[in-house]
Amino acid sequence: MKKIAILGLIAAGAISLMAADGAALYKKCAGCHGAKGEKKALGKSVAIGGWDKAKTVEALKGYKEGKRNIYGMGALMKGQVVSYSDEDIQAVAEYIEKLK
Repeated sequence: MKKIAILGLIAAGAISLMAADGAALYKKCAGCHGAKGEKKALGKSVAIGGWDKAKTVEALKGYKEGKRNIYGMGALMKGQVVSYSDEDIQAVAEYIEKLK
C-alpha cells in the first residue's frame, strides 16, 4: 500500500511540473508588450496588462489559427503562439489578467 501512495505522490508531482507556467511563457511576450503588459507592442497594439482571461484566450487562439490580424500583427503573433498548447494559452492568459 505504501508503494501505491508513493507512486501517486510522484505522479502528482510530475503532473504539476508539466503544468504550463504563465509567467515563464509570458517572457517571450514581454519584449514587445512590456514586463507588465504596459506597452503598445511595436507602437501598434493596445496595452494588454490586466486583460480579462477570456479576452486573451480568444485573441491568442485567433492568432494561432491565423484568423486574427489586429493592427496588422497577425503573422507576427501567429509565429509567437503557434507552439502554445491550449494549456499554455490558458496559463499565459491567467498571468496577463493579473498584470496591472
